[in-house]
Amino acid sequence: MENTYQLGPTKHFPVVTVNSILKDVLTNYLQEEEYSPELCRQMTKTISEVIKAQVKELMIPRYKLVVTVHIGQCDGQSILIGSRCLWNPKSDTVSSYVFRNSSLFALANVYAIYFE
Repeated sequence: MENTYQLGPTKHFPVVTVNSILKDVLTNYLQEEEYSPELCRQMTKTISEVIKAQVKELMIPRYKLVVTVHIGQCDGQSILIGSRCLWNPKSDTVSSYVFRNSSLFALANVYAIYFE
């Protein structure tokens, strides 16, 4: 591969489109589900792979993707989830969506890091 001398992205990451993907995937997979530790363990893997595949289909060049999914039980408790990233705010971004039903909650994040 030859050097392109490209210093920044020619096409910015479509955050609105990614947010709709997150909403659709989480709703489709978890709308009718009840919390079960074993089910949630498998669902986090499945959902993160589905999200990653759908975002890759957008064909945004030169972006590395990191997808995380957290699923937990809704039982009156609280949870704090934090993340830190070292990146360029002009080209890198994050999309996030929270889903809740009567039994569980899910948080999905997609980190898009521009690769020079």
